[in-house]
Amino acid sequence: MERIAERENEDPEFVREQVAEGQAVIPANVGHGTLDPMIIGREFSTKVNANIGNSDETSDLDGELEKLHTAVHYGADTVMDLSTGSNLDEIREANVEHSPVPVGTVPIYEAVKRAGSPEEITHELLLDVIEKQAQQGVDYMTIHAGVLMEHLPLTDGRKTGIVSRGGSIMAKWMEENGMQNPLYTKYEEICAIFREYDVTFSLGDGLRPGCIADASDEAQFAELDTLGELTRKAWDEGVQVMVEGPGHVPMDEVADNVERQQDVCDGAPFYVLGPLVTDIAPGYDHITSAIGATEAGRAGAAMLCYVTPKEHLGLPEQEDVREGLAAYRIAAHAADVANGRQGARDWDDALSEARYAFDWNEQFDLALDPERAREYHDQTLPGDNYKDARFCSMCGVEFCSMRIDQDARDGDGEGMDEIADETDLGGSDAASANRPPVGTHDSDAQLHHHEARPTVTSDDD
Repeated sequence: MERIAERENEDPEFVREQVAEGQAVIPANVGHGTLDPMIIGREFSTKVNANIGNSDETSDLDGELEKLHTAVHYGADTVMDLSTGSNLDEIREANVEHSPVPVGTVPIYEAVKRAGSPEEITHELLLDVIEKQAQQGVDYMTIHAGVLMEHLPLTDGRKTGIVSRGGSIMAKWMEENGMQNPLYTKYEEICAIFREYDVTFSLGDGLRPGCIADASDEAQFAELDTLGELTRKAWDEGVQVMVEGPGHVPMDEVADNVERQQDVCDGAPFYVLGPLVTDIAPGYDHITSAIGATEAGRAGAAMLCYVTPKEHLGLPEQEDVREGLAAYRIAAHAADVANGRQGARDWDDALSEARYAFDWNEQFDLALDPERAREYHDQTLPGDNYKDARFCSMCGVEFCSMRIDQDARDGDGEGMDEIADETDLGGSDAASANRPPVGTHDSDAQLHHHEARPTVTSDDD
């Protein structure tokens, strides 16, 4: 909590109060010794999660570690390992070992792999998978316990049915076995595992809308009501909870969805996928969703799950992770600026001042993605002499508006004063998430804060 207070520029007591009241969570498994602690809550800087993971069709251990490195480098606050292919244990353990940010999983995926098909999953297998992943150091898990048998008929009139992988798996299990969702009926046993290892619930939205036509329907809100019940039950069991939110929602309904979740779930942190505000742009859904994510963050969502350009089309690779994170770091920062988060706009002001001063190297250094900013500038003006030039290739020398403005202010006229604003980023009270550049994790602090963290071993060890 002291480390988090330092990163958020908040008082440690405020951090403690928010966690104690369930308004924020600190995903930090007692066995994740490389973790640099962070917090998720609407009173703190808006966070971004990056989904990584393999499938049966693509990616191996080295590829997944490259994605993890890319995600952390470009500013992911957490990562979720959504692997469904081979070597699940090896990839999960490597991610936890190498990740300074919290690692999340969806244990139902491994349960399906071990059982062979959704309907063959047993209650015992589910609990075994969940406990094993907790022992491996996973910090938070998506648990689709809110999808109940009585909710399934409510999806019949949808355009895209059930689009959540976990939701569809649980629906198939209930249809084939004629019994209630085992994640719901075994919820207290799951709470006991989570309490032992300090794993945070990420209550899954298994009936989230998969297109804007299905948004805010009866099925989505019936599950949300159940998630409110499960939130309070986890709190009673001494377990941290955040709640996952919808994936496709038209722009005019985004804020209402956030406010409804906050009311139904008593202020538990809201973790939203997007939401995508239109369905027309495969290949550009990092943009369609970042628009909705900005509005969700402004309305009080605590963490945004990124969407990459590959959404709906294929498994994201390293460059897709970079593109998705850029879009979502923009969305999160824009939401923090809109919400008046302390010091958040200092970054914008400092970059604007560097831009007006034609300090190109400073502008690159302050950019969200410094390498990309420099690369684009240097495509047309690569020489070092252009790093002091009072123009770029957009307008050229003659038509650069900022040069013309500066020359007017430097002239003999009396109507315009010189601009002398200077933002001190070193003295800014912004949280670390709202300071340039992103993707820097204090390894010295990481080691210092975790020297005393216990190592959890299984009974077999």
